[in-house]
This record gives sequence, structure tokens and C-alpha cells, in this order.
Amino acid sequence: MPSAEPPRVAAVVLAAGSSTRMGRNKMLLDLGDRTVVRRAVQAVIDAGVDRVVVVLGHEAERVEAELSGLPCTRVVNPEHALGVGTSLHRGIAHAADGADAIVVTLADMPFVSAGMIATVVERYRETRAPLVVSRYGEIQAPPTLYDRALFAELLAVPDERCGKQVVRRHLDEAVAVAWPEDALRDIDVAEDYERVRAQLAGA
Repeated sequence: MPSAEPPRVAAVVLAAGSSTRMGRNKMLLDLGDRTVVRRAVQAVIDAGVDRVVVVLGHEAERVEAELSGLPCTRVVNPEHALGVGTSLHRGIAHAADGADAIVVTLADMPFVSAGMIATVVERYRETRAPLVVSRYGEIQAPPTLYDRALFAELLAVPDERCGKQVVRRHLDEAVAVAWPEDALRDIDVAEDYERVRAQLAGA
């Protein structure tokens, strides 16, 4: 008989980038009463996953201080400057133990809500698909969930876009969840930050 226990889902939050286009660390920018990184990690925690791993890199100590009191594991990626794939590898390696699947989010996507992440996880638990992708119109972007069957493949791809490569290979097996296109917005440059801050203030 199949186990009555629901599959265990861990989350990996990628928050290691150098913010070169911003000119300052975007993880530490304020959005309302929280910084960008704390907002993102809190959303994942509120989604009800079984474990949260946050991958840090640039100014790791300062970013980690913003996560004080949150129930998450902090992992530093010393190779973060080599690309996001190195952070994804490190996060998966730390989150895989005991996890049936891992949902990956980006800390600089402030409109990805706890409800969105929870929906992705629920679709996995309903279908046990090897891959659950999020679509914003024609664009596929996180949160993306990978079943344990794909962990080794993710870790084996050296390219910085390893996640996208694995998604492409398994897209015919994937379950897709559709989100409003405006939820895709991220924070890369100062103008992005000002627009996001103004929208959140008016919400």
C-alpha cells in the first residue's frame, strides 16, 4: 500500500547574486517593513514547506543578519560569481536529504507569494509529476519544483542554466501552473526597485 504520508518538499531560495546591475546589494533593500531577502524567505516559510534552505553569497554575513529569527538553513556559496547554477547546486545538495522534491525560488521576485509557492507544492502532491513549472504568459520562471528523480541530473549539469536545461528536457512530463504576467517582475536595476516599492506601498 502507498504511504499515507504526503511527500516531503524542501525549498531552496537563491539569494547569492552580486547585484552588479543594481550597484548595491538588492537583497538588503527595503520593501515596506522588510528587506527583499526577508520578504522572499518569509513567503517560502508561509507556504508550509518542510524545510527551507537559503543560498547566500555576496555580502553573506549582511544578508544572513536579515534572516535572524526565521526557521531556515543558511548556506554560503563561495562560487556565486560563477553563475546561478553554482548556487542551485549548493542548495540542492543541502536540501536533498529527506526531501521527495525541492521547490526553487528567486529572492528578487517580490510578487511570488506564499500562496503561489503553496499551489506549486500542492500540484506536485496531487500529481507526483517529476516537474512542476510556473508560467507567466509565455514565460516560464520560478517557482519551479523538481522531484527527487531529477536531483542527480540537476547536479550533473555544469552550466549556470542547469535548472532551465533540466526543465527543457522534461517539459513533456511537467505540470504547469499559470500566474498573472505582472507577478513575474523582478528587481535588477534601480528603476525596478522604485516601481516595485511604489506598487507595494499602494497595495
